[in-house]
Amino acid sequence: MAIQHLSSAPSAPASSRPYPMASPGYGKRSAPDQQPRRADDFMLLPLRERNIAGFIDQLPEGAAMDVKGLAKQLPLYGQQAVGSALKALSVAGYLRRVRCLLTGEGGQVRWVFRTFWSRTARDNEWWGALMAAEVQRAAAPEPVAAVAPAAAPVVPEQRAQEREPVVEGHSPAYAALAQLGRVDARLALSAADCAVLEPLAAEWFTRGVDADYLVRALVAGLPAGVGSPVGLVRRRLTDKIPPQAPTAPVPPAPGTPVRRVMMECTKCGVPGRAEALPDGLCRACREPDEGAPDVPVELPAERDVRAYVAGLRDLLKAP
Repeated sequence: MAIQHLSSAPSAPASSRPYPMASPGYGKRSAPDQQPRRADDFMLLPLRERNIAGFIDQLPEGAAMDVKGLAKQLPLYGQQAVGSALKALSVAGYLRRVRCLLTGEGGQVRWVFRTFWSRTARDNEWWGALMAAEVQRAAAPEPVAAVAPAAAPVVPEQRAQEREPVVEGHSPAYAALAQLGRVDARLALSAADCAVLEPLAAEWFTRGVDADYLVRALVAGLPAGVGSPVGLVRRRLTDKIPPQAPTAPVPPAPGTPVRRVMMECTKCGVPGRAEALPDGLCRACREPDEGAPDVPVELPAERDVRAYVAGLRDLLKAP
């Protein structure tokens, strides 16, 4: 009993205050067909992942699931540790990041970000089927009574975007590039750099992306040192560009909400179809693990290391 108690994850946030909730429509979403909660859930995971998984599992629906917010509630782990744990939980089949593009009345567009959580680990085929069901559900017309309440939360989101600084005389793409340096000094661009990269950034906006998403995609997961900000941003604008929206065979009737659902990489947030993101990760975020060198065969414990090194030196001296 003592071992089971010590290995169990925290059952409530570290703070006595209620856990912060995401904006309406955002945050945690419980996946269907889960097993009932048990004391030995997540016991096969490493300690860090087990604790964080148990914490997430007991969060309410709609709870904020961003790395920064989770790290504030988990004093034992920093943002980097939480991000690594979420990646590991995605690979293990417990969660997937999803975004839904909502286009409501008046042409208002916003991205809704959700994290689907399953207490029961699932394989890629199961998550792919869930995403297919979400896409089908999003494409189905909603009753009028269900559409009206969903439009209310859009207003503060649109107002927040209107307060973003805009560089006078330039496009929204240029303005988004110009504010990169204020978000992260490693990506500070000159006026000439912004002008050169503006066409690439503008292409993102044609695919349903707003300035906030563009900036977050460009600054996510930066290396410790950036030698050429303009070169790195150019590469990310090219490699991370979202897919084109599929052309609808029949245009929707005026006033009908249009929605699109995509999975996104758990680590860097790049969007894509479920089959293009196995384990919830894009190719770039999987490569470090897939390209890791094989573990060398262990030497016998009784072998004398000095003699072994001396033998290697003799081989190097040999003609």
